[in-house]
Order: sequence, then structure tokens, then C-alpha cells
Amino acid sequence: MAFTQPPLPFDSNALEAYGMKAETFEYHYGKHHAAYVTNLNNLTKDTELADKSLEEVIQAAFKDPAKVGIFNNAAQVWNHTFFWNCLKPAGGGTPTGELAVRIAKDFGSFEQFKEAFSNAAATQFGSGWAWLVEENGTLKVTKTPNAENPLVHGQKPLLTIDVWEHAYYIDFKNARPAFIKNFLDNLVNWEFVAANLGA
Repeated sequence: MAFTQPPLPFDSNALEAYGMKAETFEYHYGKHHAAYVTNLNNLTKDTELADKSLEEVIQAAFKDPAKVGIFNNAAQVWNHTFFWNCLKPAGGGTPTGELAVRIAKDFGSFEQFKEAFSNAAATQFGSGWAWLVEENGTLKVTKTPNAENPLVHGQKPLLTIDVWEHAYYIDFKNARPAFIKNFLDNLVNWEFVAANLGA
């Protein structure tokens, strides 16, 4: 059973008015994400991991020196699929319902959450990700290098932003903080985040 690349949850030009060009998805989804899927299938072909779920492959390969390539590609397939679902046209703004209550409780306010999340995303050195996660019943902001994600730390991922340079260079050149601000203001799919919290 080969690993596959799920379709984008929106048309590649759907976020043009919200700061992300179709060209970004042509490269980021069409080339980077697709290459991770191809590499993962090549690396796991005819192995015991070929029939595992993506999450099982990530857990099995993490911290195994013989499986670094498998981990990196599997985690990046998972991370990107999750990231696309964190985006939507005319997104951003503030969450509602239980998610809003939990954010206010655990961060003090939504503004304090935004500050913590923006800071994590801006200060992740080199390539990586910033996350909103739930751990032991508490919401917290984390950041991970390269392909690493919260699954390997026993945390439930709720929201992520990709801060690899290829995620924002076409739209924002080297201005990562502008990309982060635009993500929070115009793109976050809070319904997806709330569904993750409730799952």
C-alpha cells in the first residue's frame, strides 16, 4: 500500500487574495510535498513499514539512526498535509466556542496566544514548524526543527505554521514575521483547530 498525497483542501489559487499565490502551491505542494511522498514510498518499499500508517511510521522511525531518511520524509508528508488543513480563504481572526475559552484560560488572552505563537514561529532557527498543541489537558505553543512534530512528544497537534523558507519566499521573500502575521490575520482555519481539540 503506497503512501499518497492528499489533494489540497482548496484550489491552488484560492488564497491569492489572502497573501499566498498559486505559484507558492505549485512549488510547495506540487514539488516539495510531492517529493516527500515519492521519497517515503521509495524508502519503505518492500519493508515492514510499507503497510503501516503514516503516524506509525513516524513513531517507529523517530530517533532510529538507521531510519533518519524515513522519519524526515514521513513526518514532512504528515506535517504538510496538516498544514494545508490549517489554511482557508478568509480565515484568521479569532476563534470561538470551547477553543476560545481554552486559549484564554491557558494563555491569559487570545492576544497573548498570538504573541507566543508568533514568537515561536519567528525564533525557530533555520527550518521547522511552530505549533499549538494540547498536552496533559493544557494548551501550549511549541516549535520543532526540520521535520520533527508533536506526535513524537506525546502531544496532540491543533495548529501549525511551516517556517521553512520555501513556505513563504515567493510571497514574502525573507520577511518571515510578515508571513506569520498574515497567517494569523487572514489564513488560519479555526474550525479545523477546534475539530482537532474536540477529537
